[in-house]
Amino acid sequence: MAWLILKVLITAVIIVAVSEIAKTNAFLGSLLAAIPLVSTLGMLWMHFEKTSAAKIAAHSSGVFWMVLPSLPMFLLLPWLLQTRHWGFFPSLAVSLAVTVVLYCVMALVLKRFGILV
Repeated sequence: MAWLILKVLITAVIIVAVSEIAKTNAFLGSLLAAIPLVSTLGMLWMHFEKTSAAKIAAHSSGVFWMVLPSLPMFLLLPWLLQTRHWGFFPSLAVSLAVTVVLYCVMALVLKRFGILV
């Protein structure tokens, strides 16, 4: 139980730090957010918990493919906010909905080509 609490605390501190830094320095906040912190932490936790190298490798490969459909969100959100002058929550909701659809499409494509199951 202590291990789980430690993992949650470390992860939460990193996420909060990124959001606080982004308030004062947009570039540095973006740079830190772009680093695959969640994936890296996930793989670290898996390694420390004696997960096999094969499972960690499969996780890393899966993350690579699933990052691709998330990228349009980071173009759509600012476009809706700045060009279309939508509010934050509607812009976020549409951006996330598009991302979910793209995730589903990517999963079907990857399954079709036997890359991920």
